[in-house]
Order: sequence, then C-alpha cells, then structure tokens
Amino acid sequence: MTETVLGGTLAFLNELGLYDVILPFLLAFTIIFAILEKTKIFGTEKIGDVQVTRKNMNAMVAFVIAFFVVASSKVVALINMVASQAFLLVFLFVLFLILAGVLQKEGEYELEKGWRNAFMIVALIVLILIFLNAIGWLSQIYEFLVKYWDSQAVSAVILLILIVLFMAWITKSKTTKKDDKEKKGD
Repeated sequence: MTETVLGGTLAFLNELGLYDVILPFLLAFTIIFAILEKTKIFGTEKIGDVQVTRKNMNAMVAFVIAFFVVASSKVVALINMVASQAFLLVFLFVLFLILAGVLQKEGEYELEKGWRNAFMIVALIVLILIFLNAIGWLSQIYEFLVKYWDSQAVSAVILLILIVLFMAWITKSKTTKKDDKEKKGD
C-alpha cells in the first residue's frame, strides 16, 4: 500500500507529539482556564470602570496545571481514550437525531422535556462507564459482580433502588397551576 501525502503528514505530526503532548496540553489549558475565568477564584481587578478577572493569574495557573497533566503519560492516555469514546457517544446521538428528524413532519425538530432529560441521564451514565473503563475499574466491577452476585445481593440492591426512588417521588415538590398564578400575582 502506498503512503499518501496526508497520511505522511499525520504520521509526522504524531512523531512530533501532537497527539501525546500538544493537543492534551491545549485541552487541559483551555478547560482549566475557562473554569478559573468562570469561577473567579483569584478575584477581579478594576480596569477603568469595568471589573475583569485576573487573566494573568488564571492563565499562569492553567499553564502550570496543563504541564503537570502532560507530564503524566497515564493522564494523557486516559484523556486520549475518554475523548475518543466520548466522541463515539456524541456521534451516536447525532445519528439518532438525524434518524428522528427524517421520521418527523416538516419543520424544526425538538425533543420534548421528558425525552431530553432521558437522553441527558443516558449520556451521563455512558460517560461514567467510559471513565470507569478508561481507568480500568469497569472490568473489576464486572468481575466482582459476576463472582459475588446472588439472589440476596440482587434483592438488596433492588430494595435500595426502590427506597431511593420512593423517597425522591415523595419529596418531589408539586406545584399546581393555581399556586403558579398566585406566585405571579404577588
């Protein structure tokens, strides 16, 4: 098989460390910097009449933490594995939305609130499973369940789940339309 120009370029970028150093560094720096900017941990300073975050402090802390991330090959491998598997999850959701859009009548397609919440819960569960798989815990959990799973354990887990669901259902606040109108009138 002959090598293409683009394939050679990607191999060259891989040798430079683009996928193992540069991209994980940029990802870590961007996420940490955004969190520091949003939370304003280092405070704000007044420039003219405007309060702005201390971008120099936020950038330096994000820079140092991103270097620590890149220094650990295990963390970089974890980032690479989770990012690729999370992309597959996003890709599956996009394919589902395309399929759902094809089957709908003309107009803009929007998920109802219940379905949207269900997809968010499924996405959260799948992301947790992706992280557990990436750090090697998912196989250990599965082996533990296979080894120690019996009828008493199953019934105990089901009972705990039912108790939690019942407590959530009981404590859920219900507002009626009359209560909503009274609140708006005040």
